Amino acid sequence: QGPAICVLASGSRGNATYLSDGHTRILLDSGLSGIQIERRLKLRGIQPDDLDAILVSHEHQDHIHGVGVLSRRFDLPVYITSKTAEASARRLGHLRDVTHFTCGTPFKINSLKIHPFSISHDAVDPAGFTFQLNGKKVGVATDLGVATNVVKSHLAECTVLILEANHDPDMLINGPYAWPLKQRIMSRSGHLSNQDTGRLLSELVHDRLQQVVLAHLSETNNTPEKALSTIQPVISNKKVPLLVASQSDCGALIDM
Repeated sequence: QGPAICVLASGSRGNATYLSDGHTRILLDSGLSGIQIERRLKLRGIQPDDLDAILVSHEHQDHIHGVGVLSRRFDLPVYITSKTAEASARRLGHLRDVTHFTCGTPFKINSLKIHPFSISHDAVDPAGFTFQLNGKKVGVATDLGVATNVVKSHLAECTVLILEANHDPDMLINGPYAWPLKQRIMSRSGHLSNQDTGRLLSELVHDRLQQVVLAHLSETNNTPEKALSTIQPVISNKKVPLLVASQSDCGALIDM
């Protein structure tokens, strides 16, 4: 396997993304069961035994559900902030090999260069990331209530962007969720709407941007069609391919 990315699953029921620079292969989050993640990896010709590590963005269940079992099954080190590790210790179980990283401080997993940055989400120490794959910059930010200047500066000049487009505001307001949950989602520590993502992308688009993947769509408060129709116009003149990551299906393998 050469340098590549694959969003294995994305949404409120589980998130996991495979990344490789051609030498080091990791999972960013493992929010499905171990069996589901193994199945989706194999669908893309990736053997779980070939993984080198699991990287954790924050402690919510839809991001860590399979971390412990996969780490133990395949003897994978887990990279996580100390606060996130503390908040998720009970659900992760015993991990043989844990390395703590700090948001704002770049680090490496073997050959893979990673730069974590703080995001605004209702978790103890949530992180977005940029990665260097084959000399290209990949940005991932899928759980954030507001795109701060820190987020924008880290995501600038990416070749590939995986960005949250969680909800359509009208569907959320008129939908079945209880009002406190609606407020949480709309807050600065909740999730980005399609319109928010469009505005963010309008600031990030540049001539070398090759791919955008919309992620963490709500199954209740959004549709792929609404997300695409809102965000596509932002990048239509740049002719950048726009994909929507799915909760139920494994995404395409994006070669870098």
